[in-house]
Amino acid sequence: MKLQLAASAFALAIALSTPAAAQADLNSAVAADYDENLEALFQWFHQNPELSHREFKTAERLADEIGALGYDVTEGVGGTGVVAVMENGEGPTVMIRADMDGLPVKEDNDLPYKSTATQEDIDGVVKPVMHACGHDVHITSLVGTARQMAARKDQWSGTLVLIGQPAEERISGAREMMEDGLYKRFPKPDVALALHVSAGTPTGKVEVPLGIRASSSDSVDIVVHGVGAHGASPHKGVDPVLVASQIVVSLQSVVSRSIAPQEAAVITVGAIHGGTKHNIIGDKVEMQLTVRSNNPEVRTQLLDAIDRVAEGVAISLGVPKKLMPEVIRSKTETTPPTINDRESAEFVRAALSDAMGEDVLHDQPREGMGAEDFAYFVTPETGVKGVYMNVGGTPEEDVEDAPSHHSPFFKIEPEPAITTGVEAMTTAAIALFNKE
Repeated sequence: MKLQLAASAFALAIALSTPAAAQADLNSAVAADYDENLEALFQWFHQNPELSHREFKTAERLADEIGALGYDVTEGVGGTGVVAVMENGEGPTVMIRADMDGLPVKEDNDLPYKSTATQEDIDGVVKPVMHACGHDVHITSLVGTARQMAARKDQWSGTLVLIGQPAEERISGAREMMEDGLYKRFPKPDVALALHVSAGTPTGKVEVPLGIRASSSDSVDIVVHGVGAHGASPHKGVDPVLVASQIVVSLQSVVSRSIAPQEAAVITVGAIHGGTKHNIIGDKVEMQLTVRSNNPEVRTQLLDAIDRVAEGVAISLGVPKKLMPEVIRSKTETTPPTINDRESAEFVRAALSDAMGEDVLHDQPREGMGAEDFAYFVTPETGVKGVYMNVGGTPEEDVEDAPSHHSPFFKIEPEPAITTGVEAMTTAAIALFNKE
């Protein structure tokens, strides 16, 4: 009987030694895990979203789930960040990151597990909270990937690092984890992986860009000062509303006349607040801007141009020198562009195509200049190669009408988005561990 069992085990090992059989085994294991664990876990994350820097329950649940799989887990990295490490012999170090935070959006769809959560934000205001960008998919996929990698230690050798990152929506969590010694306190990766579920990509598909994945982003505030007066006597004051309005208009010329035509760049004035009454010229207007680019040189050009335009307009409209506009570049809501390492991205694409079929890969042009602070983990000075991929979240027939990310109507088909994400990330990680 023992000989028969040994022979059966040997036969199973031989069968799973072929790539096709191993992938089929992974596929069925992920599907079973979704039914047994991941579906319920996703719904829990979706119903219990938390805002940036406030991911307390999320981090605790994520740490518990991954810690139960045999990983060495550390909480509280860079605020509420979670780091899990599994050492498995000699070899490279691969990091997989998932962001955890939700958004201050009230969910307005008909999902049976929709969020009704509220939470006090870092500004002290209680707000509705929703996973309106799919981060619940990301952390659920991270747990699924952690389980599959732990179960397949015979297929890879090296060190696996898993990251639950806070505050991606404020593009500050990755930087804060780095400032808290992420690459000094824990094994520094050779390659870092991440995924984002996309409502604009069909389910079952994976995008792996070979270059730019996300733009840089900088939040900029401009405080325009003036001299108050009666609205009927504008000549006795300096109208900051006029100054601010001219700054808004003049900023629109920066991209069209200062940046090379083939370079992508955006300056958007997202908010402007000033004045108190119809017939009062106030003394201050506050403006909020977002600035986007795809390379560091253009980013610097844009930010310097904002300084120049604000001061130049103020001078031209007679603002006293002591009341020049204040241009304040955020030190926290800022991130460089996320650019995939081309050679690593090509390798991952080939691994996914070989394992999951050529038709799993999906390519489409970028339609906007969204930002992503994963960039801090893979900036050139770190020496870490990055591969950031998209996973489809909407059935193909519904993609055209899918609500956008950050919408109160945003929703993702968790199956197969999660199972595709787990299979893709596990496949990519194992391939990178075995790369010669």
